[in-house]
Amino acid sequence: MSPGQPVITVLYFAAASTATGLTSQAVSLPPPTNSSKEFRLSLLGDLLISLHPNKGLDKILQSSQWSVDAEMVDDPQEVVLKGGEEVAVICPVSGG
Repeated sequence: MSPGQPVITVLYFAAASTATGLTSQAVSLPPPTNSSKEFRLSLLGDLLISLHPNKGLDKILQSSQWSVDAEMVDDPQEVVLKGGEEVAVICPVSGG
């Protein structure tokens, strides 16, 4: 993590936790670019996959949902992460 970069906490549950070997992780958000000053939740999946290559996380995230600060997210494109948020990967669960 670079000093001064915004950091979020990612919580991994179920299959996401198994794939990463973690239950939580501090993740630095990338610095703003000329084309984008904001880091949207919809970009987080690619960042997490790059941090955990070849773990099958890409397939897990395809069927997962997100929550930010304990609120489920309907449209990840509409959520801007600024740092300090707690983001959870919510994997599908089956039961009966």
